Amino acid sequence: MKEKIELLIEKGVTINNPQSVEIGDDIDVARICAKNVTLHAGSKLYGKNTFISEGARIGFEAPASIENCFIGPDVDLKGGFFSGAVFLKDASCGSGAHVREGTILEEQVSIAHTVGLKQTILFPFVTIGSLINFCDCFMAGGTDRKNHSEVGSSYIHFNFTPNQDKATPSLIGDVPKGVMLDQSPIFLGGQGGLVGPCRLAYGTVAAAGSICRKDQLAEDYLVIDTGGASGKIPYKQGRFGNVKRILVNNLHYIGNLAALMQWYNCVRRLFIGEQLPDPLFQGLIQTLDKAFQERLKQLGRLCEKMQMIQTATAVQQQFCQKWPEIEAFLQSYESFLQDDSNKEIFLEGINKTIQQNAKDYLMIIKRLPEELKNRGTRWLNSIVDRILDGAGGLIGLKNN
Repeated sequence: MKEKIELLIEKGVTINNPQSVEIGDDIDVARICAKNVTLHAGSKLYGKNTFISEGARIGFEAPASIENCFIGPDVDLKGGFFSGAVFLKDASCGSGAHVREGTILEEQVSIAHTVGLKQTILFPFVTIGSLINFCDCFMAGGTDRKNHSEVGSSYIHFNFTPNQDKATPSLIGDVPKGVMLDQSPIFLGGQGGLVGPCRLAYGTVAAAGSICRKDQLAEDYLVIDTGGASGKIPYKQGRFGNVKRILVNNLHYIGNLAALMQWYNCVRRLFIGEQLPDPLFQGLIQTLDKAFQERLKQLGRLCEKMQMIQTATAVQQQFCQKWPEIEAFLQSYESFLQDDSNKEIFLEGINKTIQQNAKDYLMIIKRLPEELKNRGTRWLNSIVDRILDGAGGLIGLKNN
């Protein structure tokens, strides 16, 4: 450990208190950039995949443990535990963070103190308050740091059901529109919650204290659900409520992850460079693939639980019978993607834009002509539709 710390200091990494820093045996020093990287007292680095870009600052507010994370330029991880996550340029996490596998924080995402994330994807500019549990969800919306989607303090995404399953991913926004960085922000008021799996449209505002239990698919609505009623009704474990909605929302989420993978492979790849080094890009792909596999795993577990129910509904029975086919389709969805003229026109347009400008991802995407953005959104929506039509069609679910 001492030898690796000395190597990092020789490279130019700032470590003012070397005796307080831990470097794991599996850390590859070559994957840690020296330029303006600072490891404050109490910093711990582990994992052969750990990659740290220039300008990153670790542990300024409190001790910070990093394990197999991909950390982009000028990222500030102020304190907490970070494992199996990706942080793109200018992302920031306050102290007490607990950020685990399957999490991607894109450019300029900010989370305040004591936030728990796992299998969470946040698009550029999204801001998360303090004392929040926000696992198993995707969030987008907003155009810049002054106009961004936000989650108020003391918010919870309820991602575990009384039937003990996690087929509960929630889409707060979506990928096909969200990647264009021109959508209305979404606001989830503090002291509230979202019961997954749920879908919220752009422009949704959830009043403080509201628990959102229903999909809000129309844009620009205020949601108020603060309860007020009391009482009790009979309940027996094993009842899954609206199974169709659970399955449709899961497939929508998986479809959006599939669209995001195509976006990363076809668009983000074009921006590999100083702001997006290749190891950081590879971290994006690996982490997103893990997020995709996690959703299939949770659907498979849901199927296992439904198979144990003697009074399963027709939809549950059909889902269980068709799950092997559904899983096989989802695992190989890329082979079913058709040629898409919108994709070709969009990529041709963005390549021309890159040739005329520096590789600044946020600037280029925001400056794209409206018609070109619409082409890109139609291309990505076609991927989501293919997932819904292919997997959902096996059990008669409609794309809605």
